[in-house]
Amino acid sequence: MNIRDADTVIDTLLRGAHANMHAKCRRGSTDQIAPPGELIALGDLHDNPRHFARVLDLAAIDPPPSAADTPAHLLLQELIHPDELEFENLDYSYRALVRAASAKAAFPEHVHTLLANHELAQIAGAGIVKNGMNVVKAFNAGVHHLFADRAGDVTSAINTFIRSMPLAVRWKHGCTDGRDVLCAHSLPAPELLERFDTSILDRQWTDDDAIPRRGSAHLMVWGRAHDQATLSTLADAWNVGLFLLGHEKAEHGALPVGDNALVLNTDHARAIYLPLDLACAVDQQSAWRAVRPLFD
Repeated sequence: MNIRDADTVIDTLLRGAHANMHAKCRRGSTDQIAPPGELIALGDLHDNPRHFARVLDLAAIDPPPSAADTPAHLLLQELIHPDELEFENLDYSYRALVRAASAKAAFPEHVHTLLANHELAQIAGAGIVKNGMNVVKAFNAGVHHLFADRAGDVTSAINTFIRSMPLAVRWKHGCTDGRDVLCAHSLPAPELLERFDTSILDRQWTDDDAIPRRGSAHLMVWGRAHDQATLSTLADAWNVGLFLLGHEKAEHGALPVGDNALVLNTDHARAIYLPLDLACAVDQQSAWRAVRPLFD
């Protein structure tokens, strides 16, 4: 795939968006999965091509589909905005979105591209600063540098793909207590929980849901510092026994939060992944023990 060809990039992103919205697993803003099979859960990727290639290999995701392999369910999140820019303060992480869209189009029931705060900030034009650089502006500059007079068309396709992303992946009855496992980029912050519409998972999120500090999609992907009361409230509202999350920093790759959440990181030197057999129920401790380094 030529990811510098505007027509190829646009077509791939739009096919990925269609797959996001029309996959059989999609329910509202949630992808629902069930046994048999394997789930490979990841944390943030932030346009790390080596790590991305590794997880595609782990999940047997190799577009176009290979009849020889049965792919795992692969959870992808926070694909864009790397910590270090490659050339003249230009961000080329659109390429991670294109590769994710290609994988989703090829395996619509097995690849799950979760909405994260950086993707939401990108379509909203909101400022995020990393290492002194406005990453949204750097991303836009990278798209314009590569695609020139086609940059507007490419940006439109990027935005369509991001708007198609689900907020969560739900593994029905995946916990040892019979409740569900819910994978999401994050959850609302405790101080903003009263503004949050828990029904958002049952419907497609909208532009109103993306309004900063008011919309429920924004509250969900930006939340930090979750306390046990917040985790328990949402667990009861959604019938969830375990949350698998990204967004927060986990220095050693994974971090238990409260007694029913686990934060994962897949973008740094101690990157991890979490392989889970969908036929075997889990809880926080068994998921913690199942975490594996991305590279031996």
